[in-house]
Amino acid sequence: MPELPEVETVRRGLAPTMEGATVQRLELRRPDLRFPLPRDFAARVEGHRILALSRRAKYLLIDFEGDLTSIAHLGMSGSFRIEADAAAETPGIFHHERSKDEKHDHVLFHLKGAEGPVRVIYNDPRRFGFMDLMPRSELDTYPAFRDLGPEPVGNILSADYLATRFAGRSQPLKSALLDQKVIAGLGNIYVCEAMWRAHLSPTRKVSSLVTKTGKPKAELGLLTEAIREVIADAIEAGGSSLRDHIQADGTLGYFQHFFRAYDREGRECLTDGCRGTVERIVQSGRSTFYCRHCQK
Repeated sequence: MPELPEVETVRRGLAPTMEGATVQRLELRRPDLRFPLPRDFAARVEGHRILALSRRAKYLLIDFEGDLTSIAHLGMSGSFRIEADAAAETPGIFHHERSKDEKHDHVLFHLKGAEGPVRVIYNDPRRFGFMDLMPRSELDTYPAFRDLGPEPVGNILSADYLATRFAGRSQPLKSALLDQKVIAGLGNIYVCEAMWRAHLSPTRKVSSLVTKTGKPKAELGLLTEAIREVIADAIEAGGSSLRDHIQADGTLGYFQHFFRAYDREGRECLTDGCRGTVERIVQSGRSTFYCRHCQK
């Protein structure tokens, strides 16, 4: 499942092509993905200009004029690619082969932009992704967004904020950070990486990071900065690109080459001066990678 940096990478890759372009035709090659496609999807967006692309947590948002927003989730294998008439091949050097089978091209945006006609194609072999459509003014009421916490790259996320969510709670740190009501869009890979950077154990009770008066301890400040930094580094690297994820231009990101904890079971810890080994444990059905020697 793509995490926040992957979705942000896709947004940045699509924005130059899609923003300001007009939807001449929306081609739907099947009636559903994971869920049925929106009713009258094509009729509601055709002829409308795309105002902006944005992101909420792990969801891509496409804003159309007329107070309409398409909400897209990539699922396990969904990806977008851009094709112009003069260059139908998707550019990029691939670390893993992407799906090239047109039978998995399910939604095609036929656009007219400043550079002429272009197609933006959603391909999804497993069809675990989905698209929805609703008024932009009502996005806060969308079921997936109603209870989301702040973005890990936004101004709201701070040690003081996390202290208010952690005080008096005995929940393990790993599960608390994966709670989308606490932080939106923070997934398993980047939680493991952030805890390693902050030298905090995934099994530690979150209340231990807060003083008796409800103030954040210094460790919680370090964790907040680690979360911000690992997300920023992953976005800059183009996401983690595990398995099927690709960027909008067809290339794969390479943040996985910079993993310090995730998927490094049995390998030496990379913390300076640490003699520990990265271990894998299972928490709430999810793999956690950490070094018990330096993460306390």
